[in-house]
Amino acid sequence: MMLNPEMTPHKSTMSNQYDLVVVGAGSGGIGAAIAASRLGLEVLLIEKNELIGGNASHGGVSIWEMGVGGTGIPYDIYEYLKDIEGAVGIYSFARHCSWLDNRGNSEFPPGADIRIDPSKKYIDTLRRHGARSLKEDKDFVKKYWHGVVFEPQIYSNTVEKILQDYGCKILKNTQVVGVEKNSNRISHLFLKTGDTVSARYFIDSTDSGFICKLFGAKMMFGRESKEVFGEPNAPDIPVNEINGVSLIYRITPTEEAGIENLSYNLPNNCWWDKDFPLASIVQYPNGDFNINMLPAMSGVDYMKLSHKDAYLECKKRALAHWHYLQTNYQEFRSYRISNFALSPGVRETYRVTGEYILTEHDLTSGLSRQSHDDIITIADHSMDPHGVEDSFCKEIREPYGVPFRCLIPKNSENLLIASRAASFSNIAASSCRLSRTMMQLGQAAGVATVLAANSPQNMPYIKLGAGELQNELRKQYVELDWPRSKELKDHLTD
Repeated sequence: MMLNPEMTPHKSTMSNQYDLVVVGAGSGGIGAAIAASRLGLEVLLIEKNELIGGNASHGGVSIWEMGVGGTGIPYDIYEYLKDIEGAVGIYSFARHCSWLDNRGNSEFPPGADIRIDPSKKYIDTLRRHGARSLKEDKDFVKKYWHGVVFEPQIYSNTVEKILQDYGCKILKNTQVVGVEKNSNRISHLFLKTGDTVSARYFIDSTDSGFICKLFGAKMMFGRESKEVFGEPNAPDIPVNEINGVSLIYRITPTEEAGIENLSYNLPNNCWWDKDFPLASIVQYPNGDFNINMLPAMSGVDYMKLSHKDAYLECKKRALAHWHYLQTNYQEFRSYRISNFALSPGVRETYRVTGEYILTEHDLTSGLSRQSHDDIITIADHSMDPHGVEDSFCKEIREPYGVPFRCLIPKNSENLLIASRAASFSNIAASSCRLSRTMMQLGQAAGVATVLAANSPQNMPYIKLGAGELQNELRKQYVELDWPRSKELKDHLTD
């Protein structure tokens, strides 16, 4: 038995056997649990929080950014949400700080002003690549860059109901504290409640690769140097920095205009940086706005603090940011903060070393020059680290693929990683971390488990035929090729 020393379980009271146990109900865990349970496996989904959805619900990041590949389970969930009044909408860029008006001034100095656009449909949200940059290609951005925004509580409730309808058992407010393994296979998980669960297969969908760490997988952290993967944009020496975190806050229209008081005796200036960060400001279907400072805190600073202390500091920074917006831009004075997300949105922590590590070379090669035969999803988000030294944002020329081997930790037989902690370099993670991509990793992991479980003698994941997995994913309308097929276009516009 391998335990996290910070968590000691109570005396075990029960043992349950499943085909698959998924740990973490973020985007990856949702994709994995839905995919496996609807194909008939007995699935247990374990989540440490009360809400299903991870960053999309608990972290308030209730936005799916534009990009290829979100065509499988993400589209299925969208179809449920669009039948609920006020639950979901498609957005377009209205104004941006890098775009100039006819007087040569920034259209929107605070950052990005992103609004609900009733003229757009889900298929319009499925492309990003092709622009030189947001600043240089305004017309392209306005034509192609559309995303999905949804109400986080409705999203969480809807996904939970979908899981229950497929027969997936859910344990919320539950923490895993240890694993038992035999050779290269996990046999049991030990819960803080004292319960023990066993399964034939396990999927780690935690944002830190926690189960993989307990298993003994080799982990990666920070920015690798050029010599590790030969990435052109990597630093010359390794740097102990990771993508920053955001604390989302929500503002609601009010009839009485004014500037809210600055609480906690906070200063008017930005005390943690040279100036207040830019923000992505996205309209909800009901007219409220989601405000995301980019970022609120560096990833390394966040990991140095307790969750409680990090949350409080991020909240103070968000309040100071809001005071800055109201003081300097009159249009914000007709709004009030209505709530803060329950936890900061985490973009990156640890990453697992898998059978293959996705790198910048994959991102810049694209599908036309990648040689992998086991691609299980595609993506095209920019390389975009937040809150790190020498930050850069570089757009992708064409979609690239993520191999199934990125989900298989080295020397494991019945364990997959389907989250932002999958086997990516720091630069690759800055592109491939988005929610719908993670959900597609989960969908691939869930389908792979079904195929492995239906084979003789609990086949190890590494021996699974990539072609069989890809064929099944295509049947479920997962996008693996570019340009998009007519069949897939018809499915998305039916």
